[in-house]
Amino acid sequence: MSCGNPVADADALMQRRKKYDKTKSCVKCKVTEGKLVIRHAVYCKECFLHLIVHRFRRALEPNVNPKPDGPRRTTLKPAGNLLVGFSGGLGSSVLLDLIYRCYVALDKSTMPADGGRDHPRHERVWKKVTVCYVEVCDAFPGMKDRTDEITQHMKRYDGIDFVALRIQDAFDLTWWNRVGGKPYHKELGVSLANEGLSLESFPSTTSDALAALRTYLSSLPTPTAVTTSIQTLTRLLLLHTALQNGSSHVVLGTSLTSLAVSLISGVSQGAGFNVREETQEEWSPEPETHDVGEKATSKKAHNGTGKRTVRVVRPLRDVGIKECAAWAWWSEVPVVGKEKWGWAGARPGISTLTKDFIVGLEKDYPSTVSTIVRTCGKLAPKGEVSGKCILCGRPVQRGVQEWKARISIRSRPPTSAPNDGEESTAQPPPDPESAELRPSLTPYLCYACHTTLTSKSSRPAPSPWPSATKSPVVTLPVWAELRLSPLAHDTDGEESHAHVEVLQTRRVGEEEMKGIVSEFLLDE
Repeated sequence: MSCGNPVADADALMQRRKKYDKTKSCVKCKVTEGKLVIRHAVYCKECFLHLIVHRFRRALEPNVNPKPDGPRRTTLKPAGNLLVGFSGGLGSSVLLDLIYRCYVALDKSTMPADGGRDHPRHERVWKKVTVCYVEVCDAFPGMKDRTDEITQHMKRYDGIDFVALRIQDAFDLTWWNRVGGKPYHKELGVSLANEGLSLESFPSTTSDALAALRTYLSSLPTPTAVTTSIQTLTRLLLLHTALQNGSSHVVLGTSLTSLAVSLISGVSQGAGFNVREETQEEWSPEPETHDVGEKATSKKAHNGTGKRTVRVVRPLRDVGIKECAAWAWWSEVPVVGKEKWGWAGARPGISTLTKDFIVGLEKDYPSTVSTIVRTCGKLAPKGEVSGKCILCGRPVQRGVQEWKARISIRSRPPTSAPNDGEESTAQPPPDPESAELRPSLTPYLCYACHTTLTSKSSRPAPSPWPSATKSPVVTLPVWAELRLSPLAHDTDGEESHAHVEVLQTRRVGEEEMKGIVSEFLLDE
């Protein structure tokens, strides 16, 4: 890069910055020659491994106790067990290895040197550690089932329980009953063919969860909607499983790079109000969805507040993907791997495009992902919280659907225009006291989920399952169906939801529109 005339000025050429700042020696011990460069800092193998353990503990341990601690941590006493979300990828493999070394096997190399041999930190923190894997191969055609490989991989970790789920369990009443969900009957579905997301009587009596999943995914408008919905389903499956086995914490292997990608892609899809939940989340089920069992009635399981809560923590949020790869290589951690999400003819979604952009930018600017995460950490949601989304379970901003209805341009079904001399067939405005309004799913959704279900592409992508039965009404995940089930028996037309909004549109004639704005028109 030139800032002047290199022939006349020897300093006109900008020198390329070195990969390391000053020396090849490790910046920690100052003695050993470095083996790895992280953001222009050089580390030897020994110091690097200690650095990763320190960052891992620093991100996780202040959030172990029911009341998060500051820098001065007390004894670690979680309110329940630990659930590890495992996908088979690099981040989750490194996370599982660190959890096993630090809190199950109690590897001395990962323990702080201060405190003595009998210090409480050298005792097990969680009595029970469970690894949960959600297989998503049934959501995409031709994807390999890795359940057996994951099961074989888990045999190297003694003292850790393993639970394998499938993505279609989100539509399975048997799984719902197994995790302690309240029983209900499927009576309502949603019409994804229209932008109003009207709720209809569910015509099908089949209980095939796999068919329900594929019909639901085939009805989504874009590839981005498909991948986002699968991520949401996976997250809720982990949370309900954690609630069922008495876990107070769920840890995910989201690295610093993956966190930056999820933050940017989430904001671009309308999830800016929930940007803080992408880093750390306090989740609790709706009281009408779960039975209070014997375990849940104890004060400890209630997290001391009388309400069952699961805390989602991402302990690798300060560790980049490069550091994860180095840890896996030097610690000999096998990585099973995971399949790419996609199908023939589908274009890359927003998440894939965002990842390609950020990873490519990180090669030349090593501080890109850390800058993104730090900047998003300073953001604060604006507006009041009004309940939880029926699909993703995250907070909903009050009045967001009313605002979106004002600024959105929606398509309307074609209607025949009246001929000259004929009376217009346009219906007058309905009387709210006498007209029955068709119930809609919209009041129960957050902005991001509503956008996922309604935003269509100008070039529609092929369906992942063309052979799936085309149904005008599709079923929703079991936790959403349960919250909608009272509507089928509600004779008063009321529903005890915190942020119910009833939106209705009608076709307005040209003369009526002109009359509305007549006082603002200039005389001809």
